[in-house]
Amino acid sequence: MKKLLATLMLTATISVGASGEEGGFVKSDFYKTMEKNDKASVLMVHFGTTFDDTRANTIDAVNAEAKKEFPKMEVREAYTSRIIMRRLKERGIVKDNPAEALDKLVAEGYTHLIVQPTNIINGVEAKTLEQQLDMYKDKFKEIRIGSALLTTSEDYKAVAEILNKETGKLEKDEAVVLVGHGTHDSGNATYPAMDYTAKAMGYKFYVGTIEGYPEFDDVVKGLKKDGIKKVVLMPFMFVAGDHANNDIAVDWKEDLEKEGFTVDVKLVSLGMIKDIREIFIDHAKFMLENKKEDMISKKLFYSTQKD
Repeated sequence: MKKLLATLMLTATISVGASGEEGGFVKSDFYKTMEKNDKASVLMVHFGTTFDDTRANTIDAVNAEAKKEFPKMEVREAYTSRIIMRRLKERGIVKDNPAEALDKLVAEGYTHLIVQPTNIINGVEAKTLEQQLDMYKDKFKEIRIGSALLTTSEDYKAVAEILNKETGKLEKDEAVVLVGHGTHDSGNATYPAMDYTAKAMGYKFYVGTIEGYPEFDDVVKGLKKDGIKKVVLMPFMFVAGDHANNDIAVDWKEDLEKEGFTVDVKLVSLGMIKDIREIFIDHAKFMLENKKEDMISKKLFYSTQKD
């Protein structure tokens, strides 16, 4: 697929990247910020899953692709869900949380860091990670953070095109229902934005959430309004874990059938699609050449200028 450009956000020494050609970013060669004995790493950060098959097809897959794309850098991983980490540990599978992974990198002498989360939205998980990384800004010479999957309008369009390719041609009375997790955070606005973008592009996608907006009833209302009879039900999540296998494949399927729809469950999560994983890698790769403008300094400069 066509390589995506990305935008990058920097707060002090911390940068947040996002695909697109928006302003607010300056060129900055990541490697040129390094001195002779400096060491660089890429930290892939995932919510995690207890499902072994989907972990191999999503998390392990994107980690392997990161190692291929960043041959000069040490690639590590971290999980953010403590519940998942605890359950995995009971099965003998140990995963570091971000603090543990960062502490190890510091102890091993790493000075430069690119962090790429596999979040779908810039919500609670993404913001919590940024706060945690801010606590390490004095322990690394450079930290740059890649963006979530859906950050700019280019991201939305690219994801819609990829999913349209994945689902294939639909019948006249058929549509795709994408179910995300949802959140109380303002980042939840990503879901209706994704719904709007896909429809504006002519794709019959209806986006719903388990714990946010649009809700199940909103999706059903839209489907009936548009005369949809058949539904392809898919998780709008990086992994096809507990939510996908239970809340979506069972609860949403049964509830849609009660509403009179014929439902075909397609348990293909976003992370299982190579082109989607490529967007995450592109976000991380963009970090090598760009960083966010220091907006505080920029505003101070403007305040001293004459019209």
